[in-house]
Amino acid sequence: MPVREILQLGNPVLRQVAHPVADPSAPEVAALVQDLTDTVAHWRETTGYGRAIAAPQIGALKRVVLLRLPGREVWPLINPSIVARSPETPLVWDACLSFLAIFIQVPRHSWITVRYQDLGGQWHETRAGAEDDLAELLQHEIDHLDGILSIDRVVDVRSICTREEFERRYRADSPYGR
Repeated sequence: MPVREILQLGNPVLRQVAHPVADPSAPEVAALVQDLTDTVAHWRETTGYGRAIAAPQIGALKRVVLLRLPGREVWPLINPSIVARSPETPLVWDACLSFLAIFIQVPRHSWITVRYQDLGGQWHETRAGAEDDLAELLQHEIDHLDGILSIDRVVDVRSICTREEFERRYRADSPYGR
């Protein structure tokens, strides 16, 4: 499958709400998941960034998220939704393949419970926390499905920095340094 172009900040498609997937087992969903897998792998290899991607980032307005965490199996989530959240919302560093030149700090819930379907259509729930920064990552990707970008959640514009400055000052202590 081809590596797809990632839409960049300013593209209006990134602000649209993705549609639910009616049949997670459909061949076109498997093809979309493969495109997402190939695309995020390419970005990880060429930039050192890319742990996950949402279908709207490649122009597909479907509720599909793909996680590709180092040392773990590729994990597609179809029709994911957050069904529970911690009351705590610490500030975390956030970056996005749709605007990789900018790093920001945003509040994210310490843990969340996500309900989703697999490629066979089975429903699952998982509780995500600090391990692998999974809670932060899933919140970021599910926001994409609702047309929300992490830059919309910045609480202090003074936290915005360039990729170069982030690399110099903060990467080692962030999830991106692992």
